Amino acid sequence: MELSDILTEESVLACTGIKTKTELLEILSDHAAKITGLDRQAIFTALSDREALGSTGLGNGIAIPHGKLPGLKGVTAIFAKLDHPIDFDAIDDQPVDLVVMLLAPVGAGADHLKALARVARMLRTEALVDDLRRTSDPHRLYEILIQPLAAYAA
Repeated sequence: MELSDILTEESVLACTGIKTKTELLEILSDHAAKITGLDRQAIFTALSDREALGSTGLGNGIAIPHGKLPGLKGVTAIFAKLDHPIDFDAIDDQPVDLVVMLLAPVGAGADHLKALARVARMLRTEALVDDLRRTSDPHRLYEILIQPLAAYAA
């Protein structure tokens, strides 16, 4: 699974003025509702319930909030780059500025796990993360996100 299979250019956000994790999850939920046609509150609840189990902040300023929803047709991703990092209760206690939200249909275990693994692997690529942090242009962010990881091979 490639990120381009689950992420559209309209799903890439450059966010300004976000101050809290809850505010970020609300914005992601609003955007996901517009893209999927699903209820915004159901999306927010799925993300919040997952965060209550433990933060999806991976460290190095990166988080992958995720949840499963009935009625979703397939795995969907939204990327957000924040202008100022926020506290996300990440495992390294560092604030987060790069976020990939993943939503999956209930019962989509393998696809959901493949998407999580793909995004986590991609965001461990230091040069790619550096490129993401150097721009706030949604079109450029999308281009960076969908290019093959081989483009960053040493």
